[in-house]
Amino acid sequence: MKQDLIISISGMRGIVGENLNASTATNYGCAFGTFLKNSKGKKKLSIAIGIDSRPSGGMLKSAISAGLCSVGVDIIDLGLVTTPTVGIMVRHLRCDGGVVVTASHNPVEYNGIKLLTSKGIAPPAGMAEKIKSLFLKGEFDFVSSADCGKIVIDYSGDTVHIKKVQTCIGRGLILSKKFKVVLDSVNGAGARPGKRLLSTLGCRVTAINDAPTGLFAHKPEPLAENLEHLCQTVKKVGANIGFAQDPDADRLAIVDENGRYIGEEYTLALAAKYIFSHKKGSAAANLSTSRMIDDVAQEAGCEVIRTPVGEANVAGAMIKNNCVIGGEGNGGIIDLRIGPVRDSLIGMAIILQLCAETGRSISQLVDEIPAYQMIKQKFDADKKTANKIITQAKKTFKKSKVNTDDGCRFDFDDGWIHLRTSNTEPVMRLIAEFKEDVDPKKYLDKITAIIQKITGQ
Repeated sequence: MKQDLIISISGMRGIVGENLNASTATNYGCAFGTFLKNSKGKKKLSIAIGIDSRPSGGMLKSAISAGLCSVGVDIIDLGLVTTPTVGIMVRHLRCDGGVVVTASHNPVEYNGIKLLTSKGIAPPAGMAEKIKSLFLKGEFDFVSSADCGKIVIDYSGDTVHIKKVQTCIGRGLILSKKFKVVLDSVNGAGARPGKRLLSTLGCRVTAINDAPTGLFAHKPEPLAENLEHLCQTVKKVGANIGFAQDPDADRLAIVDENGRYIGEEYTLALAAKYIFSHKKGSAAANLSTSRMIDDVAQEAGCEVIRTPVGEANVAGAMIKNNCVIGGEGNGGIIDLRIGPVRDSLIGMAIILQLCAETGRSISQLVDEIPAYQMIKQKFDADKKTANKIITQAKKTFKKSKVNTDDGCRFDFDDGWIHLRTSNTEPVMRLIAEFKEDVDPKKYLDKITAIIQKITGQ
């Protein structure tokens, strides 16, 4: 069955050649440029644009650029860069916005268009809806030949990004440790800056899947079942740690020195552990992120602010509350010193700094954090069906603490369950977490029964 093009607060995402093509991308560029012209009131605007390594990236970048130029917006072409690099360069070059051509962790047949504001952050919901409306209605403010936008090239993104990361850590201490690191960049955009950063930190780097072909050597989401080669390589070369990026390098998963997959949930907890040891303050995390961040914050005498899922929501809460660290349980670290966007490079640097300062291995640091078991499932469900499931779940778990900021999260003394519709796929997600010694079956069986009854799945 043909899938519909997804347009949400996360941008546009679809299957290239099926529901995402050059004309669609051009029109989306027209809509974004028209919106900016209407809202900024400036005579001339500029947009920074970058792509991940997917083979369709160049085609879509050209199409988007054509749309933007046709409504009079200038383009700064950043080339092949990570998503966080685009956010950094938007602010560094004082652009009016940014575009990233990426489908993040989705398979190669997908691609997407992620929009950024002048702050280097995804548009808030209201802004995203206005851009979507212009796109759907085809209401574009075209200009004459003399006023068309121009395209210039700026490939300094890696250098600017790495310098910003270096200012946030004690580089000398990491240099003295000469860490041995294995980096799996899944043939994405993160290999080049990732290897360069680690080298400047004195690490001995073994890179796998580092050719930026966009033809992913394994499924691109940095999950345990996709990272067996990384785990084996860490053990084989005797590395101190293994890092896995997703294709646009805004997510980071960890493998310890024993070749054990630590995963993405620990990335934020470990980063927060380091940050809280140097600076007290609050952290922000979405409703689907592990309670590990709460445990780390409580130990440091700090608090955690919970937000709806989505990078823009977490970053917005961080800016509003001046949070010292934040992110999502998918391995996305947000450090406002770098920018309000998830960034695997600052994640790697902070975790290496934590190891260097404490003198502990990554496995020892992980064992100091209370352990949980997390369950993640997804199933087909439109919004009407999802609402029925949530309504019935509220009746079933009426004694729990309920948060309806994003779908519905049910908190119990020994764990939690979060039900929500996806922003990037036509599915409903179930995320649940319980203490390691708890049998979650008594909760999950009830949810499964509700889902089966309503969906027939």
